[in-house]
Amino acid sequence: MIEHTGPGGVETALDLDAILTAGWAVPDVFPPQEFQRAEAFWRARRAEDERLLRVRTAAARLVREWTGRSSRDVGSFGIQLNLESSDLDLGIGYPVRDRQGLMEALAPHAVFKGERFTRFTTTRLVFSFEVDGVEIDLSALTEEDFEVACRMLDEIDAGMSQRERIAHTWVKHLLRANGRGEQYAAWKLATYARFCPEFNWVPILEPSR
Repeated sequence: MIEHTGPGGVETALDLDAILTAGWAVPDVFPPQEFQRAEAFWRARRAEDERLLRVRTAAARLVREWTGRSSRDVGSFGIQLNLESSDLDLGIGYPVRDRQGLMEALAPHAVFKGERFTRFTTTRLVFSFEVDGVEIDLSALTEEDFEVACRMLDEIDAGMSQRERIAHTWVKHLLRANGRGEQYAAWKLATYARFCPEFNWVPILEPSR
């Protein structure tokens, strides 16, 4: 099967609809040439890892200074599924009762972007700031949710193979390049849903990662 695209799109031998229905990209079913394309694309993204790691370290240091809390990368870069090198996502755990104080502490340094549902009964506060030209989104989760998120990320690190990361990232790229915006936004969350179905990781930005 060849999925034909409009101007600016990317042709693929994958059945994207079948992958979306399954909710997971299985690398062993990729045609060899398609997987080679996927791997080349993924490795090109890794060329920015060293720079982004430096930025992330600097951003985490600032978050610690401002909030007194250690952060964790809760976005696609942290699990090597990113398309872009222009943004990062950090998360912290913070007591709900102290959120007003957190907002006051961050006001001089970051833009408040709003409150988002994370699980059925909990929310997170989202802030944004910039380090060396890279946008940093900071999510303040409940302390319990942060612990759950950290366990989820540990499980992804341990359970998701490099080949699966390559396959997932390629599908993500194809969906965005071919103008399938809603499916792209949903696919960004597929890994989190697989390893932590109780979270409701609603995208907070325009689909660009």
